[in-house]
Amino acid sequence: MNSINRRSVLLAGLGAAGAGALAACSTSGSTPALVSPSGSQVTRVEKKRAGTGREHKITLTAAPAMLDLGGDVRVKTWTFDGQTPGKEIRLSAGDTLMAELSNQLPGKTTTSIHWHGIALRNDMDGVPPATQTAVRAGANFTYRFVADAPGTYFFHPHVGVQLDRGLYAPLIVEDPREPLAYDDEWVVVLDDWVDGVTGTPDEVFAELRQGMGGMDMGGASGSGTEGHDMHGMGDMSEDSPSSSSAGMSSRFMFMGATSDLLGGDAGDVKYPHHLVNGRIPADPDVYTGKPGRKVRLRIINAGSDTAYRVALGGHRLTITHTDGYPVQHQQVDALLIGMGERYDVLVTLGDGVFPLVAAAEGKNAQGLALVRTGSGRAPSASVRPKELDGLIMTASRLRAADDVRLKSVRTDVTHQIKLTGGMMHYNWAINGKPFDMANPDATPILIEEGQRVRLDFINDTTMWHPMHLHGHTYQLGDLGPRKDTAIVLPKKKLSVFFDGDNPGQWMLHCHNAYHGEAGMMAIVAYRA
Repeated sequence: MNSINRRSVLLAGLGAAGAGALAACSTSGSTPALVSPSGSQVTRVEKKRAGTGREHKITLTAAPAMLDLGGDVRVKTWTFDGQTPGKEIRLSAGDTLMAELSNQLPGKTTTSIHWHGIALRNDMDGVPPATQTAVRAGANFTYRFVADAPGTYFFHPHVGVQLDRGLYAPLIVEDPREPLAYDDEWVVVLDDWVDGVTGTPDEVFAELRQGMGGMDMGGASGSGTEGHDMHGMGDMSEDSPSSSSAGMSSRFMFMGATSDLLGGDAGDVKYPHHLVNGRIPADPDVYTGKPGRKVRLRIINAGSDTAYRVALGGHRLTITHTDGYPVQHQQVDALLIGMGERYDVLVTLGDGVFPLVAAAEGKNAQGLALVRTGSGRAPSASVRPKELDGLIMTASRLRAADDVRLKSVRTDVTHQIKLTGGMMHYNWAINGKPFDMANPDATPILIEEGQRVRLDFINDTTMWHPMHLHGHTYQLGDLGPRKDTAIVLPKKKLSVFFDGDNPGQWMLHCHNAYHGEAGMMAIVAYRA
């Protein structure tokens, strides 16, 4: 398998804890020496990245803001430079990005920026406390790296559950030798939204951490447990929601979100809004074009707990890329996109007004944008195009394009990655061990530079998990697509392969923000 990097989960701040992670190696217990995030091996590989010499300098200010989501919905949240999604960054492959983060968040809130999917040097990955110390309130930090792989990416914090606020934006790396022919581009960012409406992401996480055993089930039919269809409750038999309920009701926990595509339980969180490019369905974002023009849609799921089924009414979509890498083209009616995933599609526009719908899979809600190429009345906010129930593409059915498929070589090391935990205690973990923010390299998944690595994701839970590996791109099976984030269905196994070609300490985690924050993450570390 090959190596590029991809998405981050959200990490608990603990700013000061980062210093220890930046030491050259770990010497505690029996843990072997590890490559330092800023070590000589990292510098050596960075120097080999093909660069253009061009530099793009920007400043990103993380600060509180009042957002207009449309339809008279105004919310207080945190953003980059006052807008959500943040302003798009667009580079050409090989360009150097110099991005200064200015942390103007309230109180003593620390933060960082993770460049989701970009193959970059380890100490610029933005993951406190593993690769850097979290950026303190009132302080600045400059990220500098070569973005040498074209594709559709995005960036967001990797501290706590900050991703579930408004701190995210697209990052597009253009291919100077672009093989696709099209007339225009439209970047489409999907998000599930709670902040400033029914509560904050921190309040959501605090309730979820109570687990099903801490919720008020009411003791009657229809009270909630069967509404959750018991999916994701893994360890339900260990105890029952009785005296521990303490009269708490479910303010944020979603009961009854089910999906056959996702193998059962579709999600944990009740979201009052689902956004497309920062707008609610009642007042949608509108793309204006001309009939007959071919448009490339770059679709990004920046959500924290929601997979989306995406379709454009009256059109078929030709999938060309996923997570930045080309696939053998597939024409479909709709696609399923989990948190952290990206898909590029081509579509030839018809004449009229068409709904781009992002149905919140299993949650009976949706986001909406419009494509207008001619006259006509806009469809209602609740429109459901028939394409949503047509041919639906999932990543497991795609195939890597010939020029990016990994060479067939012997696997050097195989690691079993058991996804464990459940809703009863909200004790999500990898191999039964929740990630320890105070000791991030305590139980690393060890690999060596130059190895072909196999990861066997074994989902022992009754919920789906979008598993994201930083710093690398893996291949699904022998012929599947190259990705950095892939859905692992409940009670299923998914084998992926990558090449150990980017030394450092890289996060592997569930891209459900709340599962990751609860502990479903680990470090894939190179031996020094």
